Amino acid sequence: MSDEVLPEADRIDGAPHPRETRLLRGQEAAERDFLHAVNTGRLHHGWLVTGPRGVGKATLAWRLARFLIAGQPGDARPGTDPADPAVLDLPADDPVMRRTAALAEPRLFLLRRGWDDKAKRLKQVITVDEARQLRGFFAMSAADGGHRAVIVDAADDLNPSAANALLKLLEEPPARTTLFLVSHAPARLLPTIRSRCRELRCLPLSAPDMAQALMAAGGDPGSDAAALAELSGGSVGEALRLIRLDGLGIYAELVALLAAAPRGDRPRALRLADSMAGRDAADRFDLTLRLVDLLLARLARAGAGLPPAVEVVPGEAELLTRLSRGPVAARHWADLQQTLGARARHGRAVNLDPSALLLDMVIRTNEKAADLAAG
Repeated sequence: MSDEVLPEADRIDGAPHPRETRLLRGQEAAERDFLHAVNTGRLHHGWLVTGPRGVGKATLAWRLARFLIAGQPGDARPGTDPADPAVLDLPADDPVMRRTAALAEPRLFLLRRGWDDKAKRLKQVITVDEARQLRGFFAMSAADGGHRAVIVDAADDLNPSAANALLKLLEEPPARTTLFLVSHAPARLLPTIRSRCRELRCLPLSAPDMAQALMAAGGDPGSDAAALAELSGGSVGEALRLIRLDGLGIYAELVALLAAAPRGDRPRALRLADSMAGRDAADRFDLTLRLVDLLLARLARAGAGLPPAVEVVPGEAELLTRLSRGPVAARHWADLQQTLGARARHGRAVNLDPSALLLDMVIRTNEKAADLAAG
């Protein structure tokens, strides 16, 4: 396969790659923290960019890397406020913007999971051989003596040997070089890696920021921005998946099935289960399992006195209150969430029929609603 058609481990389906995204929504606090470090002469050599998946961590890392490579704000845009995150917005025709988008910037190194030519798939981890390529990158002198940047996306993918190789660079960083480590689960990284980095925390997006970010990524939220923000946990990447796979429609079906409890609507449950059959429905099935888990979690939280702030489907709030009246019911729903989550993981591991697995989950949920109603 040519480089042009190889899958990219750090690209979300249906969205532009972070290196192609000029603007970022909802992470102004992290941007200001970074700019404060730059403007006060305290630019750290290692930055750990953390937060949930899909909230813009990689986009932030690319923005900051381009900013450093292109030069300081006063050099490129006289008169602009160096503390304003807008100084990070390079013009679309900026040479650094063009080169990074084409992966042709000589002062930037991207470390990510590579392609396995033998297995014809992306590798599961970042290997030590890939991490050692950084030596060659640093052996070359930076053009004009300018700033260099490294983006690791994601640091969670480093195998132990690769993590140790990266740690050596963080312990003895080359001059005028900044490393950006994207991490979805920083607690799993080596403590020594975390201790040598400053953290930039990215937060889930609000509904207004979500709407703008989805439009920029080519997704049209319509009037569903608030519902998408709620179901996705403020993750643009997850919201795009919800749009692509009709996640709001699936969630509405799950709520409708729950509304029929404890009587149940078996024909409707069968139709939903049958829609998960076949290879083409694998992504839809994975999403449905996540939405079942989320619905059960919302039931448990409602019974614990923490009803959802946003009603995803009309009538959902009343339904959650009716089926989860108080702490006892909340514990029952939380237990069922754990039980069905374990069954789903086991079912996927042994390749159980998706339609049968989902139907079983719906039936068990209905039985729990019947038990609570009787009790």
